[in-house]
Amino acid sequence: MEGKNGPVLRLDSCAYRELEPGETYRPLIPAEKALAEVTLRSVAIGLLMAVIFSLASAYLALKTGQGMEAAIPIAILAVAMSRIFPRRSTILENVIIQSIGAASSAVVAGAVFTIPALYMLGLEVRFHHIFLTAFLGGCLGILFLIPMRWYLMVKEHGKLRFPEAMATTEILVAGETEGQQARVLLWSALFAFIYDFFILFFEAWREIITFRSVWVGRWLEERFLMAFRVDNLAAVVGLGFIVGLKYSAIICAGSLLSFLVLVPLVFHMGHHFAGIISPGTIPIAQMSVNQIFENYVRIIGIGGIAGAGIIGILRTLPSIAGSFIAGFKGIAASHQKEESRTELNINLPVVLLLIGLAGLGLLFFFVGGLTNFSVAFWSVATVLIIAFLFTMVAARAIGLIGTNPVSGMTLVTLIITSVVLVRLGLRNETGMFVAMVVGGVVCTALAVSGAFATDLKIGYWIGATPRNQQRWKFTGVLISAASCALAMMLLNRVYVFGSENFPAPQASAMREIIVGLMGPESSVQWLLFALGVIIAVILEFCRVPSLAFALGMYLPIQLNTAVLAGGIMSHFVNRRGKASEERGVLVASGYIAGGAIAGVVAAGFIALEWTWTVPYAPGMMDRLGEIISIFLFLALCLFMYRYSVTREGGRHAAES
Repeated sequence: MEGKNGPVLRLDSCAYRELEPGETYRPLIPAEKALAEVTLRSVAIGLLMAVIFSLASAYLALKTGQGMEAAIPIAILAVAMSRIFPRRSTILENVIIQSIGAASSAVVAGAVFTIPALYMLGLEVRFHHIFLTAFLGGCLGILFLIPMRWYLMVKEHGKLRFPEAMATTEILVAGETEGQQARVLLWSALFAFIYDFFILFFEAWREIITFRSVWVGRWLEERFLMAFRVDNLAAVVGLGFIVGLKYSAIICAGSLLSFLVLVPLVFHMGHHFAGIISPGTIPIAQMSVNQIFENYVRIIGIGGIAGAGIIGILRTLPSIAGSFIAGFKGIAASHQKEESRTELNINLPVVLLLIGLAGLGLLFFFVGGLTNFSVAFWSVATVLIIAFLFTMVAARAIGLIGTNPVSGMTLVTLIITSVVLVRLGLRNETGMFVAMVVGGVVCTALAVSGAFATDLKIGYWIGATPRNQQRWKFTGVLISAASCALAMMLLNRVYVFGSENFPAPQASAMREIIVGLMGPESSVQWLLFALGVIIAVILEFCRVPSLAFALGMYLPIQLNTAVLAGGIMSHFVNRRGKASEERGVLVASGYIAGGAIAGVVAAGFIALEWTWTVPYAPGMMDRLGEIISIFLFLALCLFMYRYSVTREGGRHAAES
């Protein structure tokens, strides 16, 4: 098929589904085809994106508490910028730009969870503390994922959907043509941008639909603290479409357990205790739905994530070991067999050597001013073990639903680290400093590994050289870590972390957790955490995907009900035929892209204190405003369905 710019590029028909026996996936750019990939242009633009998005991500995350997913905006910018050069950038150059630049939001996402807490604890923080925590953590995230690439990208092809990678890939592919695919993606992204921007910036209608305007909903929440809510954002619905009905239903089931069973149960039990139960700061009987969920029920979800992660690690150990063995065999036979371009990775001995060097770097970092050698040794051992074990969890979570439960796994890291440090006799500020740095390294490693899994899947679909992505990702992490450190030091001079104007919510929560864990009252947290692990084990016995269910328990219900709505739309669209299914993926990708950009733009305006309230908007009204918002959410889903269904799909359904 020919387009205005030559042949229209299309992904293989089996790109987003499981392979049939004997079937193989052929990437968009075959291994035997040579295109410009790592060039001065692609590296320079990627590094520029890393600097810009690191600064923006750090400011927005600390100011508003909202992180920024940079992969999709960077992909769109890469495609747009490619047209300004005499030689248009190749799609492989755009993959490198996206891979380098996307390190920014991942590094910042890891750093903002713990580093600002050091300032809040009144500890002295220097540039090298932030830089080394982010850089070494990011390097470990890359290195631990490289041996798992074949298992996650090739063997699990079609089983792990990688929603964000799918959306980014569609953007990059659509950018190569001016045909129908690009128009569908553009119009759906524009619709989603306008819809989400009007919610996030103008507050024209409600983002969170609570159903309190309906009598039954208000009565259930006030009488029993049973809450049912929906997030009215196009980006979340688009994510649910790509996740699909099966997993979106399992995820939503986890939220229903948390908000319709566990929260009311804790509320009822709280009436029998007059005092304050840690980690809460007020009696349970006086708490709202959100307060009970944040202080108690979410910890159960974190335990479930940890339990599911451990089970998943045990289940995949043979495959992980097989990846290492295959890597060694491949090196031993490298003189006999030449690997194809799309299968080249950094050699496994080099990976192991770099992991050792990163460990030594951490050891010198800890010994050089933080603590003694014994504590430093066990801290580094804790980092390496936890980061290795949870890397698979982070990557699979990104592949499964596009969400990385970094905060939950960071909390697990802080718990384990606190226990180790207390055993070694550290309970003072030094112990908290070391625990936070350990948590920061692991948190950054997990955030980067999840983002890098997205990059590698994009490269697998399109046909990039994995080794090029792996090598230049280190450069992106290096520049992002330096930019993040400078941004945090500057922001700390201008603002006060933890203040009303600059709350740094993630780090504030981690500060409270570490103080509580290294204090005398932590028995309740351990009990709730263990309950989550038990739930994960029971789910595995019942053959229910425990990680998806536990993620649902951990995330707010409004996100997962919206994801379920998208999953339901995908079910009905897919029933209309293959053409509708493919078009639906484009529409959902546009929803994610447009909604993500709207979130970035709106958050930037809000952070700069640019506000514009729409008079008499439904978002400002009480009952009527919520009813209008419900109808608009239904219209959002209906537009997705109608725009996804093609005439060919309708004829196919009629014939069947």
